[in-house]
Amino acid sequence: MTHSNSLFDLTGKTALITGSSQGIGYALAKGLASAGAGVVINGRNRDKIDRAAEALQADGANVHKLAFDATDHGAAQSAVDQFEAATGSIDILINNAGMQHRTPLEDFDPEMFEKLLNTNISTVFNVGQAVAKHMIGRKQGKIINIASVQTSLARPGIAPYTATKGAVGNLTKGMATDWAKYGLQVNAIAPGYFDTPLNAALVADPTFTEWLENRTPAGRWGRVEELVGAAIYLSSQASSFVNGHILYVDGGITASL
Repeated sequence: MTHSNSLFDLTGKTALITGSSQGIGYALAKGLASAGAGVVINGRNRDKIDRAAEALQADGANVHKLAFDATDHGAAQSAVDQFEAATGSIDILINNAGMQHRTPLEDFDPEMFEKLLNTNISTVFNVGQAVAKHMIGRKQGKIINIASVQTSLARPGIAPYTATKGAVGNLTKGMATDWAKYGLQVNAIAPGYFDTPLNAALVADPTFTEWLENRTPAGRWGRVEELVGAAIYLSSQASSFVNGHILYVDGGITASL
């Protein structure tokens, strides 16, 4: 008989979290480490990666650092291949790298639109494919893509971001459809509005905060630590038959008109 706690135990697993030097990615790295996983901190800024790794190591986490630009397909493939050869298997991937840009659609800079596509969608494909090639050989692996409430809802001024997160949701379903037969589980977490560096301007805006508190059934901003349980679940044996699912962690905002 399997003990319920063992279903969520990540001891002996290694998790790569893209964009994990701050915000949601850092919180997820810390959370998975608390469940026993070794974590691989990723980003483009080596100083930020070093600081994040040091903080996690101070808490007793087993930490690796892997600096590469996830928007660069070749760089992602090379970094993953080298890590697998030199250090060990990546058992869990969380595709967290992302960005936001707020401008009315009629004034949206096409170069910024392309940057959003590359940062929010291409990274999921690039790193997902690189890691999946190794997972397929092992006949097991967990991939979690970070989607958004904008996977299913829109707000003024962020139409291109909404398009990218809708794509993340459907790419998640496509990954699951192609790779489940190889023993992989591919799912997404769709956060609501969380107090993160990405949302700093909104958090500082009392008008927006009042709107959000009134619009969200839970009546508040989310805390990044509240995403950890969902990440552990989707990373663990507990979700062995969950595939292509988008798990909204949003205080009820997508459930309520």
